[in-house]
Order: sequence, then structure tokens, then C-alpha cells
Amino acid sequence: MKNPLIILTGPTAVGKTALSINLAKAVNGEIISADSMQIYKEMNIGTAKILPEEMQGVPHFLVDELNPDEEFNVTVFQKKAKEAMADIYSRGKIPILVGGTGFYIQSVLYDISFTESGQTDAYRESLYQLAAENGAEYLHARLMQVDSAAAQAIHPNNVKRVIRALEYFHQTGERISEHNEEEAAKTSPYNYIYFVLNNDRAVLYDRIDKRVDAMFDAGLVEEVTALRDKGYSRNLVSMQGIGYKEIYASLDGEYDLDRARYIIKRDTRHFAKRQITWFKREKDVTWMNYPDYNKSQAEMLDAMLKMIKERGIIKR
Repeated sequence: MKNPLIILTGPTAVGKTALSINLAKAVNGEIISADSMQIYKEMNIGTAKILPEEMQGVPHFLVDELNPDEEFNVTVFQKKAKEAMADIYSRGKIPILVGGTGFYIQSVLYDISFTESGQTDAYRESLYQLAAENGAEYLHARLMQVDSAAAQAIHPNNVKRVIRALEYFHQTGERISEHNEEEAAKTSPYNYIYFVLNNDRAVLYDRIDKRVDAMFDAGLVEEVTALRDKGYSRNLVSMQGIGYKEIYASLDGEYDLDRARYIIKRDTRHFAKRQITWFKREKDVTWMNYPDYNKSQAEMLDAMLKMIKERGIIKR
């Protein structure tokens, strides 16, 4: 018997958080955050992190667990998520992966294996140095030479993933795109259902714009200022998140706050578009489009529970 697993994902600002709480309460579940930013302490506003009072007593894992200068990547996520799942299963509950980082979800769903090597630090640092000196596009062009499929799948500005792909090729002599394809062909060790929330593009973009304005009203600039005052460098991986790097640039005098607000909105919209593209490539996903359910989360939840029961994830 495979262990049950529910996945609830979708683009940023689509409404995952509120729905996930109601879903968890309905299936006796607990939530694991599949988000690359909400793991960091003191980074609440810019990550749209769920607040303790919003959790309604539903346990959450991988939220507020690391300091902004601690390393967090897909291998760390996978290890922590599997530990959380073992804990949840031991108490007879169902884990629900909630968040918009598709690769993190994939790493758990298919139990992807990651090649580790202790001799990569110098090579990795040299790649970061190349990016700093020549720009992200230069590094992306290098990846295009050795693994065009990976380069086409990874945005040039995602320096971290470009470097991971170059590192993998350097370590193994194999293309990471081929490795990922082999891993994705695996069958999942879980009895799972993979929900992707979506909405009309215009509605989603309006929600994003309003969310960014709400972040500014809630004190995003003050949050980033406090992080900078505590000595967290703008070069940290955690500070590369949308909302943080733009405010940092503004604080350093590169452009004013109005420009920062515009860039955050624009780049968040682009990010949401890339997320949707990623999920469209995933296999065996169930799309949940708000217009199909009269824009009602209650109707959507009822439909999801019916499908969960049909999959045998919970008893009828």
C-alpha cells in the first residue's frame, strides 16, 4: 500500500493558502510548505507567509525554520520534507504539499535522486564569479553549449539553477536535462493527487498587483531595511527573492521606490506565467480553474474532496 499524498499548487497569488487550510481540516491533513522563501525567518511580508493565527490550528512544516543566511535548496527541501512526512504519517495524518515551487514538489513526488560531490565548491564559486563579472546571460550561454534542453527550460536570470545544471555536467559528464527526464519517468512511490489552482489571467494579474500594494502598505520596505541593518547581504540566495532584491536595490540608490514597486509587479506576473508553464508540463495533474466552480472556493473544495475519495486517499 502506497502512502497518501495531496499536492496543492498553482501560480503565486492564486489563493492556495486559504484553500489549503480548509482542505487540511477536511482530510485530517497537515501542511508542508513547498515554497523556496517561506522557510526563512524574519521574511514575512515579501514572502506572503501564512501567519500563525491564519493556520487555524493546522500544523505547518518548513515555515520559519531557517535564518536568511542559511542554505536552502532542493536537496535540503527534499530531506526536510521527507522527515516531515514521516512524522505526519506516524500520527495517522495526511501530508499536503502546498506551494508554487514546482521542482521542489517534483523532487518529493518522484523521490528524485541528486548527485552530491564534496569537490564542487571551488567550481561553483568560479561560476558565481563569472556571473558577477559577465552577467547572467553569459552563464546561460555556457549552459546552452553543453545542455540546450536545460537552457531552454531555465530562465537566464535564474542563476542558481543555471549553475546547478553546469555543476551537474561538470561532476558527471551527463546533461541534467536527461537526468531530470529519467527521474520524471519514474512512477511515484505515493498514492497521490496533484491539484493545480488557476484563474483567468487578467484576474490573477490583478490579484498580484493588489498583493504587491498590500505588501508595501504592510511594511515591506521596513522589513527589508531591518534585514539589511542586521547584516544580511543582498547577495544572499534568500535576498534574490522577488520583492527583496528590488527593495534592496532601491535602498542602495539604484532606483526609487515607485520603480521598485513597478518591477516587483512586473516580475511577479512573469513569475506566475512561468509557474503555469511548468505545471502544464507536469503529468497526471488535476487543473482546478476558479471560473469552472463559479469562482467559489467552497464548490472547488467539494469537488476536490470527491476526487480525493475516488483515488482512495481518504475513505468515503
